[in-house]
Amino acid sequence: MTTLDFEKLNGLIPAIMQDASTNRVLMLGFMNREALEKTRKTGFATFYSRTRRQIWTKGETSGNYLKVIDIKPDCDGDTLLVKVSPQGPVCHTGNDTCFEEANTINIQFLEQLEQLIKERKNASPNESYTAKLLADGPKRIAKKLGEEAVELALEAENGTKDRFLDEASDLMYHLIVLLTAKEFSLTDVAERLKERHTHSKASKAEVDDFQRGEKQWGK
Repeated sequence: MTTLDFEKLNGLIPAIMQDASTNRVLMLGFMNREALEKTRKTGFATFYSRTRRQIWTKGETSGNYLKVIDIKPDCDGDTLLVKVSPQGPVCHTGNDTCFEEANTINIQFLEQLEQLIKERKNASPNESYTAKLLADGPKRIAKKLGEEAVELALEAENGTKDRFLDEASDLMYHLIVLLTAKEFSLTDVAERLKERHTHSKASKAEVDDFQRGEKQWGK
């Protein structure tokens, strides 16, 4: 942080607030050195108000604090990316973000989960269920995945919506664990699906060409 360039904007530096769980950009604020130091000291995002010309902590009046998870400078050292956990709506209008976007968990969360599972490889099996599964090896994980698949199928036929989602989540989790154990990733699966989709489109085009030829030549 000692190499940050506050001089480009006369003592200020832009600070992008990003939800650490959803990766959604929440707001843009400005910090001077004092605001950054208070942010790091208290763990809550603090800014410098250019209109009021004073330091202010987000949430000090509304209670909607931004709990800081991580702070990263950009490559030029003149902008900050601050990953936070919002304690309520971020915008003064009551919206989730200052850009009128819903701050909801999206499919990218699976990538975060995958990364967390990979990190569990180095954890003690006595402290983490994921670490224990990985230590047991692919055969044990595959067996557990099969059990979860059966439970999901049963819930799909006779269960409730909540239980179905619970079982689907369990199945997805164990699938990612198995992929990790086999040294594959969700990206590998996505690429294979894309290959199949591309091949399927090509095959359909060949069939369409053949059918058009039949009509043209009356065969």
